[in-house]
Amino acid sequence: MSLLVTGSIGIDTVESPAGKVEDALGGSSIYFAQAASFFAPVRLVGVVGDDCPPEFLKPLEDNPQIDLAGLEVRAGSKTFRWHGRYHDDVNERDTVSVDLNVLAEAGPTIPDVFRDSDYVFLANTHPGLQIELIDQLHGPTFVAADTMDLWINNERSTLMSLLGRVDAIIVNDSEAKLLTGDANVVTAGLELAGVVRQLVVVKKGEHGSLLFMGGNVYALPSFPVTHVVDPTGAGDSFAGAMMGHLAATGRQDVATVRKAMAYGTVTASIALENFSLSALLGATRSDIDNRLAAFGEIVGF
Repeated sequence: MSLLVTGSIGIDTVESPAGKVEDALGGSSIYFAQAASFFAPVRLVGVVGDDCPPEFLKPLEDNPQIDLAGLEVRAGSKTFRWHGRYHDDVNERDTVSVDLNVLAEAGPTIPDVFRDSDYVFLANTHPGLQIELIDQLHGPTFVAADTMDLWINNERSTLMSLLGRVDAIIVNDSEAKLLTGDANVVTAGLELAGVVRQLVVVKKGEHGSLLFMGGNVYALPSFPVTHVVDPTGAGDSFAGAMMGHLAATGRQDVATVRKAMAYGTVTASIALENFSLSALLGATRSDIDNRLAAFGEIVGF
């Protein structure tokens, strides 16, 4: 089934204990689309400014699984830029600078040919914009969304309206706690599961993830990685692989969702082994399936 993603496209500068890259391809929709493309065709909707280098998006243009018909190059605007610096403990990160640029303007328009998409991922942006994007769709089968602390703190009422209109929310543990005001991540997840239509996924970084669905809680560890280079796109890569598997199967039962999360886990573990999209661009579906098999050996007992 068709899979659509809408989210940021960025020019990133990333510093980590492993080194530094400048003017690298980044943004939530970019990582999502590349990860999801291992499983299903992806329709990408996003906006860049006319300062975006001509060859910048070539990795996506060269991917036959990614349809860029929803990409807008906005005249007179500048592309979103982000500069982040990771600590020796890469779970800690400072935002050195951020220039919203085109992301502070009107949102993208979903092309008519994309509006029949079955599976939709609304990557992190203003919840009001995410609602506007839902309103452009023609009865999708499954809609998942991401968010962040900025919107939780400043746009809570709009965000809560969004949650009532999506099938799933994918957040990290601190966001789940902040959104509910509950210090216990399990009770926070269960509370959120009562607001969305189907399920909640709470990411816990190196400690894995939790699924809240049908009143039950399911836990999955992370895949052990010995050399973390750049965690920037790990969360969006997780979501991309997860949604890609769901779109490929056309199902959302517990067993399918749990396997989708396992695919998300191993795909994210590949993404963080190099800067920007480098690791994902060098990977194959066989690499992902082999890592999933190794993951199965790790979690089995």
